[in-house]
Amino acid sequence: MILYPAIDLKEGQCVRVLHGDFSKATVFNDDPAAQARAWAAAGFEWLHVVDLNGSAEGKAVNGAAVQAILSAVSIPVQLGGGVRSLENIETWIEAGVSRVILGTAAVRDPEMVKTAARRWPEQIAVSVDVRNGQVAVQGWLEDSGLEAVSVARRFEDAGVGALIVTDIERDGALTGFNVEVFGKMADAVDIPVIAAGGLASVHDIEALRARAGREIAGAVLGRALYVGAIKPGEALKAAA
Repeated sequence: MILYPAIDLKEGQCVRVLHGDFSKATVFNDDPAAQARAWAAAGFEWLHVVDLNGSAEGKAVNGAAVQAILSAVSIPVQLGGGVRSLENIETWIEAGVSRVILGTAAVRDPEMVKTAARRWPEQIAVSVDVRNGQVAVQGWLEDSGLEAVSVARRFEDAGVGALIVTDIERDGALTGFNVEVFGKMADAVDIPVIAAGGLASVHDIEALRARAGREIAGAVLGRALYVGAIKPGEALKAAA
């Protein structure tokens, strides 16, 4: 299982938010590049970077911070937030992003996402952000009215590298993974699933690995990592 420490960017700073509410943001580092170097030095092999302002506004807002992260580390970075077009995707891949995450676009323009997945095989991830079983879009500000598994199934055999499934109701709350949410998705599609939202301790990683059914490919580590509720070494050991 691959672990992805999260660097959520808001107004150029590294933050964590609660339940996707931007007004409830806690700043953990005002130097995102330094935070990226710290996670790489701790032994993580990927970074999960999200432009929070961009996800709400539909365009890159924290581009300078993303560029700084890309320059600071050699490990691969997956990036989401405000990416809505093939041109946006190409810009970031040429800049050095290893995987581009598409969320709102996956709901509103699935054909564009499929085109991107064909053009950049395994370098496109679809973000399925789940609230009450349905997919939220536009930085989680709007509900799409679409069921999460049905959105994911749109991209079977499209060449998508991963599904990043976020449990919005638990995100940032340190309440523990709802393993059923991620397991249901993993069992429903052939695309590798990365779990996000709610991780509270090393036991959540162990629970993901122990579940019956198709393996969960990865997990995003957020607030628990920043506040020390989970240590990098113990997390990596549990994932391995």
